[in-house]
Amino acid sequence: MSRAAPKPFAPVPFASLPETPRLPHAFARCDAEDVVIDSAPFGRTKVHVRSMGSGPPLLLVHGLMTSSYSWRYVYEPLAERFRVIAPDLPGCGRTEAKPDRPHSARALATLIGELQQKLGIEGCAAVGNSLGGYLCLQRVLDDERAFSRLVVVHAPAFAELRIRALHRALDLPGARAALRIAIHRDPVKWAFRNVHYRDETLKSLEEAREYGAPLATHEGAAAFARWLHDALDPAELVAFGESLRRREPSLPLLLLYAREDPMVPPSVGPRLAALLPRARFEWMDATSHFAHVDTPALVLERIMPFLA
Repeated sequence: MSRAAPKPFAPVPFASLPETPRLPHAFARCDAEDVVIDSAPFGRTKVHVRSMGSGPPLLLVHGLMTSSYSWRYVYEPLAERFRVIAPDLPGCGRTEAKPDRPHSARALATLIGELQQKLGIEGCAAVGNSLGGYLCLQRVLDDERAFSRLVVVHAPAFAELRIRALHRALDLPGARAALRIAIHRDPVKWAFRNVHYRDETLKSLEEAREYGAPLATHEGAAAFARWLHDALDPAELVAFGESLRRREPSLPLLLLYAREDPMVPPSVGPRLAALLPRARFEWMDATSHFAHVDTPALVLERIMPFLA
């Protein structure tokens, strides 16, 4: 008897989470290494990288609150054709936190380029989800040769009202300290509550612990606060849009946006596509901001022909 489809975005109780996801994945079978980079914006940084496969390189860039673990359901199918490379960005996953360094989108995009140079994968294809998609576009504005082609999956791109409100709130005296205290009450539950799927039954304690572990330290929580404040700086988002208006990147671009998303308004997709008229824009139905978790087969169906 098949499992009844859950109501879209219906939360599940934390107490009912299974130890491991109900769907098996390949994260633990990936090769893992720590790559040391002397980064201009972050200083000496040990970046944790997961990889799988032996074909041409394909870089996967995660977004806010997640890590290389978020790509767990697409590693194996992508590795049949590519050498898949997925880093944990500073303060995420198993990469050390840098709480005293600005985490602007430009700084994080620079680190992505530095990692590419270190690994010898400059000019590779890339897929960026959520904030990772925005960072990849920032990287392209800095260097159009950074990627051969790019897939952006439901990325923020504009200084929406909620982003402006969050930025102002984090500028208030004591706001970041209060955020760290709130996170430290239970980092695992914090991670569980702040990642949203259309099918919430995909969540597990394994995932919550993976995303919550960096938040358990003072440095990790401080770095997360910097991500929220610096990487989503409204002024930088406005400058990003103005740059795209002046000069549309020439590389092949695929923009994938879910019609339902409680994290980034779906309307961002058509607005971004209007700034990138040469890009291919596609809607995805019955999925979410993290489409590669909710509907990996759908994402693979869309991106594989484009990457090929």
